[in-house]
Amino acid sequence: MRHEHEGGGRRPRFFGHGDLRLVILDILTRSASHGYELIKEIENLTQGNYTPSPGVIYPTLDYLQDQTFITITEEENGRKKIAITAEGQRWLDENREQLEQIQVRIKARSVGFQLRKNPQMKRALDNFKAVLDLKVNQGELSDAQLKQIIGVIDRAALEISQLD
Repeated sequence: MRHEHEGGGRRPRFFGHGDLRLVILDILTRSASHGYELIKEIENLTQGNYTPSPGVIYPTLDYLQDQTFITITEEENGRKKIAITAEGQRWLDENREQLEQIQVRIKARSVGFQLRKNPQMKRALDNFKAVLDLKVNQGELSDAQLKQIIGVIDRAALEISQLD
């Protein structure tokens, strides 16, 4: 389930280069898995905000196997069981800080996604962006006008942060 970005343009990639490798290894530390289960686990992790395609997952698994970070063994039913290796665990441990940053980003993006699912919130955010875009792009803004706009945004942020 891929969510298209409204208003044209490309939505930024959900994971940066190499991030998915760390996320997969982290999932595998909890249990051995199969490709489809990894896809579902990542979808759950991102609260439905991102579902990697098999065309993304399987080349990543191939890379991790080439690096000896995972093993892939064929089961009797023809499915392939994926497990992290000691080398993979070491690499994950060495990159723990990057994994934590990825987890913070996932949480932040998922919160924004949940907010945008609320119709009133979506309308209000779209209205705010449209008014701001119109005001800023309608012509030259004076330094005083720009300062006023920044002040309004800062006051709104402060008010929201002080809500109970």
